[in-house]
Amino acid sequence: MKNIIISGASGNLGQEVVNHLAASNQHLYITTGSRYDGEFDTLKNVHSFKEVDLLDPLASQSFVQEVITQAQTVHAGVLLVGGYGPGNILTTQDEDLQKMIQLNFFTAFHLVKPLLEHFKQNGGGQLILIGAKGALSNDQGDTNFAYTLSKSLLVKMADMINSEYEAQGISASVIAPSTIDTPVNRKAMPNADFSKWISPFDIAKSIAFMLSDTGAKIRQPILKMYNQS
Repeated sequence: MKNIIISGASGNLGQEVVNHLAASNQHLYITTGSRYDGEFDTLKNVHSFKEVDLLDPLASQSFVQEVITQAQTVHAGVLLVGGYGPGNILTTQDEDLQKMIQLNFFTAFHLVKPLLEHFKQNGGGQLILIGAKGALSNDQGDTNFAYTLSKSLLVKMADMINSEYEAQGISASVIAPSTIDTPVNRKAMPNADFSKWISPFDIAKSIAFMLSDTGAKIRQPILKMYNQS
């Protein structure tokens, strides 16, 4: 049984991850957004922190410290906050880059720093980050330049964490999905073949495996969850 921080728990992917991990009796400390309607409040092993401003490094650090106070030891962080924005390199403006990097990178980075400090003091821990197919392939980012660039920062951060802290029992994993089968994506691409996308449920199962005793032994993993898209 592990104590796990999950950010972005009320999103489409976050809900699947929380339900999957809660069913395996993990203790979850989750951040939720403004649209959270209390769907996890009846789960005894889920502790909700509403509307933590993960763009604020001090608020993020305070959240992690509060969890540590409650749980004593945090074993893993599953960092799911993110968002998408279209646009190629010619149409992308500075504000588009800033928005995507803030949303997809800084919301993770602000939790990674205090978690790394805690892991160093407690003999190790795991970080799981959500990348994107485009961040791993040079021919995938033309129509979503800012989004892809922001996700590539997560991949590079994971590489640097693994290089620096692997000997201390700390690992950073990246799950890189293609198009995730969510209601938002179905609405945006109604003529697509949804069966070729990757489901949040499958991603949640992969995260659960990475957090298992077996999965935790894998080093420097990048899980390319593309299905057929």
